[in-house]
Parts: sequence; C-alpha cells; structure tokens
Amino acid sequence: MNHLKNRLALFVLVPTLALGLTACGSKDEAKPATQVAVKVDSEEISVFQINQVMSRVNTANMSPEATKTVSSDALEKLIDQQLALNQATETKLHRSPDVVAQLESSRREILARAYLQKIVGGLPKPSPEEVKKYFADNPQLFSQRRVYNIQEIVIPASADVAKDLQGFAASGKPVEEVASWLTAKDIKFGGGAATRTAEQIPLELLAKLYTLKDGQSLVVQSPQNLTFVRIASSKEAPVTEAAALPSIEQFLTNQRANDAVTANMKTLRSNAKITYMGEFAKDASAGTPVATAPVAAASADAKAQSAIDKGVAGLK
Repeated sequence: MNHLKNRLALFVLVPTLALGLTACGSKDEAKPATQVAVKVDSEEISVFQINQVMSRVNTANMSPEATKTVSSDALEKLIDQQLALNQATETKLHRSPDVVAQLESSRREILARAYLQKIVGGLPKPSPEEVKKYFADNPQLFSQRRVYNIQEIVIPASADVAKDLQGFAASGKPVEEVASWLTAKDIKFGGGAATRTAEQIPLELLAKLYTLKDGQSLVVQSPQNLTFVRIASSKEAPVTEAAALPSIEQFLTNQRANDAVTANMKTLRSNAKITYMGEFAKDASAGTPVATAPVAAASADAKAQSAIDKGVAGLK
C-alpha cells in the first residue's frame, strides 16, 4: 500500500529544473538528455522527464547509490503515470468538461507563472551596500532586536472610544483597568497576551512598538477594530550583522521581485480594457466596483504584505 501511495504521489508533482543523471565513466555520457529511458506501449518516457522529477528531490547529501535508487523509483512512477494517462485518453476523460476546465486552468497558471518568473529573472541582486544599509536602517530587527510580551484588548471600531483609549495609553493605564472601564460601559471586547519576537510583528506596528518602553501602550486603529496594545515586558535579543546579511539579501530579493511584479501588473492593467460584468459590474454612478471587487483588491494587498512579512520572518 505504501508503495502504491508513493507512486500515486507523482501525479501531483510539478517538475521544474533539469538535473543530470548520467553516470561517471558510462558510455551513455555523450548521449543527449532527451534519450528514451523506457517505452510504455507506443509512448516514450525520456531521461529528461526523469530529470524533471528528480529536480524536486534534494540529492545534495545522497550517495551515488541512493541517487540511482531514487531515479529508478522516479522512472517507475512515470511508468505508472503514463499507464494511467493512456487509460484516461482511451476512455476519453480528456474530453470531459471538468478535465478540460482543469487542464485550461493549469495551462493559465503555468503560462502566467512563466511570465512572472521571466520578469523576476532579469532583476539584479541587491548589492552588498544595500544589504548592509538595511541592517543599519532597521535596528529593531537586528542590533536592537527584542522579544516582546504583549497584552492587547480589541474593540469594534463602531464603539467610538478611540480618544478614550489613547488617553489610557498616554497615562500608562494597565489593561486590567481598561478592561474594567469597557465592562462598565457595556462595550464588548476581546483580548489576550502573547510573546512575539521582532520579526513576528508586522513592520508598521514594530516601528511603533520599538519606541516604547516596558509598561507603555499604544492604540492601533483599523476600519474594523481598535486595539489597545501594551508591552508588559521585553528583553533584548540582538542579531549580529554577519548572521543577518544572508537573510536580508534574500528578503530584499523577494521584496524587489514583489515590487517588480506589482508594477508590471499595474502597467498591464492600465493598458488593458477591463470590463466588469454581471454582479461584478462597476456602479456607474459611484464609479467604483460593487462589494466583491474591493474585497479582491484588499486580498491582493494582503497577499503582497504577507509575502513581505514572510520574508522578514526569515530574519532570525
């Protein structure tokens, strides 16, 4: 059963780069990577296809014998895949509406991803000066990095108590007193406490927390909520420049790629004729999309920020 599961796992693989599998001293070394490895009925499976599957496997620390075993297993999985593909074609599954839709969806994703990778592939790497400047410009993440014990109270923005909360923050009120005041006002709220390292905190909020001392608070406002945030305690946990530079370089690379893709999509959108239809049609009088469109835009912004946040999360 495990063997069958291992073989079936091939069907969800998306092969990418090629990895050479020719053996040292073999007579086949001079043969092109597209040579046929096996024939399944009338269909051929090439060495290049095996290489594509192997590119998904980390063989850096494998012995030659282990690598050969893994490549042989990859070939067996490709045979199983080809057999299933032959049957799917014979039974005309490739013509069913659901399969046709999935194939078209995969084609769209692959081509769109290839285009974006082409954009990113031409970008220059961050220079050593840029990497060091980022380290110097962000002491809250590195040289003066802290681990924070945070307490927070979350109130719906509709409660309209922003000024009161800001007054409590300025006067250093503890969360217990703020909670008692909200309870007395019959205002519903949530809350909690957590320990967070600097890189686990959104950059915009971290810039504000970094300026606070233990026992101090601030109020974070959003369209939906008001959040009273208090630093119960914190401790220093600096990261040296030498340890941080590789991660900073990767983060800046990711950020540069994200910015390039975002800018490119903005240009393409401005040059394209995009007409929202049906329930997505724009309100002619307001000149803005109906509720579903802004949600999609907000989601895109959130994903972009998430990519940046994940990059920062690697700076440990």
